[in-house]
Amino acid sequence: MSLLGSIGVLLGVAAIIYFSLKEINIIIAAPLATLIVVLLNRMDVVTSLLGNQPNNYMGALSTYILNYFAIFLLGSILAKLMEASNATVSIADFILQKVGYDNPYRVLVAIFIISAILTYGGISLFVVMFAVLPLAKSLFKKMDLAWNLIQIPLWLGIATVTMTVLPGTPAIQNVIPIQYLDTSLTAAAVPSILGSIGCVIFGLFYMKRTLNKSLAKGENFSTYTSGAQTETSDRKQPAFIASIMPLTVLVVIAISGSVLGNDFIKKNIIYVALLVGIVLALVLFYGYIPDKIGSLSVGATGSVGPIFATASAVAFGAVVMIAPGFKIFSDLILNIPGSPLISLTVLTSAMSAITGSSSGALGIVMPNFSEYYLSTGLNPEMIHRVAAVASNILTIVPQSGVLLTFLSLTGLNHKNGFKQTFTTVFMGTLIAEIIIIIVGSVMY
Repeated sequence: MSLLGSIGVLLGVAAIIYFSLKEINIIIAAPLATLIVVLLNRMDVVTSLLGNQPNNYMGALSTYILNYFAIFLLGSILAKLMEASNATVSIADFILQKVGYDNPYRVLVAIFIISAILTYGGISLFVVMFAVLPLAKSLFKKMDLAWNLIQIPLWLGIATVTMTVLPGTPAIQNVIPIQYLDTSLTAAAVPSILGSIGCVIFGLFYMKRTLNKSLAKGENFSTYTSGAQTETSDRKQPAFIASIMPLTVLVVIAISGSVLGNDFIKKNIIYVALLVGIVLALVLFYGYIPDKIGSLSVGATGSVGPIFATASAVAFGAVVMIAPGFKIFSDLILNIPGSPLISLTVLTSAMSAITGSSSGALGIVMPNFSEYYLSTGLNPEMIHRVAAVASNILTIVPQSGVLLTFLSLTGLNHKNGFKQTFTTVFMGTLIAEIIIIIVGSVMY
């Protein structure tokens, strides 16, 4: 039975990856893959799929939505206001004017900076892709650069340091551990900063090396795209200072509350920061948003798809966690020799690979294993940061919703749009994790 159950877990993971490669929506793929795990582990089908307990499919899905919908909702509204007002384009134009258009590497670095600023300011990485890719495509076409090179600067900006490594980031991955560990957004600040430096250094080196190889091979814009003209917006846009103000204030409030606030403020400061950002955006961009009410409505509606997709991945992982066949894998992970931080890294990254979601992995690991790792004597701040970064190491897998969205928007495919994406995120966050564990083990 144990062997059959373990095979069922592996088949379930294989199924959700296969369904994703076939472009079956995760909301459908996740329960189908869950059913495979349930049947081969001889679990009660009705209870496992429809029960309302945290480790049942519907229970885990609804719990995740209940806990994090407010963040998805407010973040999506702010993102839509930034997009509808052309504030994101204003920020991009300002930075590109400073670095120039004639040096390919400097333009790639600029795209990284733009993406990092927007995501560190609380803008959803999905929206950053929508905002940055059209501008990037016109630049690549003008300079005749291979379009698949967009992977490195974009992913380095949206899915490495600003997602899980930098202290103070308002990303959901940095919020989830707080309620289980009584920490803050700035947990393990010094190791996190050093890890961020290591991650960025690798990313910039890999970017330069890949660019040089592409130029040496004679690749150009038409190598990976049809070269069709890219539409750009010619609507008026707010000034750079006004454009960046909501994001700047959001980050300042989030960091200040995390450092200076009491436990209640630390846990809830992100909601205040997002609300203030929204109000500022409405005031500063009032004359630049054609349809104010419509933008608010679209922003609110835009939060539903992402949270249901993520919650579906979480629900699949939650059922896998209690499947009898999973015990052999969890026992192996928890008994890895050395610091418990190593097993925490392996466990969280494995769940991220299974679910294809870093926030989904944390939504599973934190409620189920935070007490175990606290009992080993680990500092809560180290558990917070190590788990957050680990959730990102293997988040780019074929079934990742964010990867599938990226491929759809760029016209790339798994063959030419996966390798550089995976390398950038995997190696960058792995380097950061190693630095954090080494430095944190000395400091804490």
